[in-house]
Amino acid sequence: MDLTRYSPYAHGLLRMVAGLLFLQHGLQKLAGFPPSDHAGPALFSLFGIGGVIELVAGVLIIAGLFTRLAAFIASGEMAFAYFLFHAPQSPFPVNNGGDAAILYCFVFLFFVFAGAGALSIDGARSRDRS
Repeated sequence: MDLTRYSPYAHGLLRMVAGLLFLQHGLQKLAGFPPSDHAGPALFSLFGIGGVIELVAGVLIIAGLFTRLAAFIASGEMAFAYFLFHAPQSPFPVNNGGDAAILYCFVFLFFVFAGAGALSIDGARSRDRS
């Protein structure tokens, strides 16, 4: 059985799921949903700016619109968050709680290079130009 023909759809599904999970982090920071200890930070604090990036980039990544740019910014945010908030606690990601930040960073970095995949606005726009 050749699963290779489904890889663009798996790529698109990974993009949508990663974007949805990322969006939830932004919603939690900015709107307090789902409820969290960190809800409602000042908009121009590091948490507030991170929440805006997570919300906007999450929506763009889910839709597959400006995916490379949104993923680049999201990947950078996750690298910044890891080194600023997690790494000082311990050199081991499993102990410092930064394993999700590292995973997001590299999944989004993958989208920077690979693009949006199937089922994306970027893909539809490139087909329209051809």
